[in-house]
Amino acid sequence: MLSDGVIIAERLSKRFHPGAAPAVDGISFVVRRGSTVALAVLPRMNFSSPYVDLPHRLTVRENLAVYARLYGVRDRRSRIAELAEMLDLTSFLNRPAGKLSAGQKTRVALAKALVNAPELLLLDEPTASLDPDTGDWVRGMLERYRAERGATILLASHNMDEVERLSDEVLMLKAGKIVDQGSPDQLIAKYGRTDLEEVFLDIARSRG
Repeated sequence: MLSDGVIIAERLSKRFHPGAAPAVDGISFVVRRGSTVALAVLPRMNFSSPYVDLPHRLTVRENLAVYARLYGVRDRRSRIAELAEMLDLTSFLNRPAGKLSAGQKTRVALAKALVNAPELLLLDEPTASLDPDTGDWVRGMLERYRAERGATILLASHNMDEVERLSDEVLMLKAGKIVDQGSPDQLIAKYGRTDLEEVFLDIARSRG
């Protein structure tokens, strides 16, 4: 039922500049409460993307404090300390954001996304630039966060292992359109493959 939807998108389209092929071409979907859907109320939602830079001159601590204030977090100092411990940020909390490595930026982006303990979390490539061990740890942390908070997650990722592990429902997009959707198990069975990466490659290489 649509009434169960936390996110309801209808005929969503996006071009990055006039005349460009659509990146998203009239897609519609529903994200239900407490689920994770993969593609990719302000105090109750947040987002993370390693491709959106935080102000370079502010330290990690200052950036998190700014966002904590914007989202109305009451005990900002305690929340930042908690996130620093959770995401292993302590050693560079006082470093300017512009001097972070790619992996450090990804972890800070996740801390920023979790600063207000959101019920709705939008994630764009959440483990980009992370080494395999750290990426695996972050996925586990997101699984625990969803289970403990009952959070809803909308995930955009090209990492099919990540999508298969985190998602209840997957939307496969090609040329800006949804070409197939279902649970990871449903899609794997439908295409007769062993994992979602093989399904993704089948769809990407098809001419349809």
